[in-house]
Amino acid sequence: MTDFYADSFLTITLGILVLFTGVHLNRRFDVLRKYNIPEPVTGGLLAAVLIFLLHRVLGVAIDFDLSVRNQLLVYFFTCIGLNARLSDLLKGGKALIILLALTLGFIVVQNGVGVASAMLVGQDPAVGVLAGSTSLIGGHGTAIAWAPEVQKLGVENALEIGIASATLGLIIASLIGGPISKFLISKHGLKPSGDESHTVGLPHDSKNEQQLNHFNIMHVILVMHICIIAGYIIHQQILALNFSLPLFVPCLIVGIILSNTVPVFFPKISWPAHTHSIAVVSDFSLGLFLAITLMSMKLWELASLAGPLFIILAMQTLIAFLFIVFVLFRLMGKNYQAAVLSAGFGGFALGATPVAIANMTAVTKTHGPAPMAFILLPLVGAFFVDVSNAFIIRFALQWFCG
Repeated sequence: MTDFYADSFLTITLGILVLFTGVHLNRRFDVLRKYNIPEPVTGGLLAAVLIFLLHRVLGVAIDFDLSVRNQLLVYFFTCIGLNARLSDLLKGGKALIILLALTLGFIVVQNGVGVASAMLVGQDPAVGVLAGSTSLIGGHGTAIAWAPEVQKLGVENALEIGIASATLGLIIASLIGGPISKFLISKHGLKPSGDESHTVGLPHDSKNEQQLNHFNIMHVILVMHICIIAGYIIHQQILALNFSLPLFVPCLIVGIILSNTVPVFFPKISWPAHTHSIAVVSDFSLGLFLAITLMSMKLWELASLAGPLFIILAMQTLIAFLFIVFVLFRLMGKNYQAAVLSAGFGGFALGATPVAIANMTAVTKTHGPAPMAFILLPLVGAFFVDVSNAFIIRFALQWFCG
């Protein structure tokens, strides 16, 4: 076995190549756009498969430096904050509460389905919790954190199961959101309101490229870095209080605060919110983040855990689809925004918040903007879910496995 290490520069370079490969393939094959498959997902999964074949045929394993990738996520959510209007946030208060309640309810359902599916295929109930909200809504980080606890309950390969489940969930989440929204939008004839602008990415048929120039892009980067500096300082203070919170959360909040104060108190200052330049920067940051995430997956590590785990995740996917279409979409208003949120929830419930945003971006590029969706889902995912999920996981392990 030959190991090859790709440093941060090479990882970013390959990520850009993979992203543009996805863009090219989506333009070439209408079916990818028809079902709202995100461009970085197309390129990232293709790269992951090629790297898998490279490993199987030539015995070469590639290890990527992912440190820079996480900075791209901070860039993206800072842009989301800069585009947020306080009036929209206040208007979305009821929707935020409903989405939070639905998410908490689904976490409970997800663990119940995981335990039932695990027992059905002859596995320890703890495997079901691990292949439930621990690795799906929780992601790789939560799966790694809880693996030692599950291992104490007799599941020797808990870490491997958790990582494999989170990885498979990421793949499924990348593919399920777009088709769900396609189904809902077509079935109900949904369209955007018409008075909103794109906050993430530009539509496929955008005619506004001439408004972009090097000064606008540099202006966005400058303002974005000011927000990140302030967010980083706040983040350090939060860590000093022994409270764990992702860096992108305070950066997003700083962006919201500055975008709703600076233009009001200093109207002569040019502010980049709701411009095509910030849409391009945010879209590129998210696309590159997701392309690197998917291309760096080690698919060969999943082979030894096939079988029961695939059955459990198949059940999780089915339940997620039914929950989104028949519960979440209806309770969120049965409108265009609800359809976009449905795409996002598919990515969030089985993968991660960035996947959710990528799914929603793919939908809005084709069908039109839904800016409130890009505020509601990250707020639920960043503020409430991690803490709530920890309590529910603990209860599930004690109830089913104690």
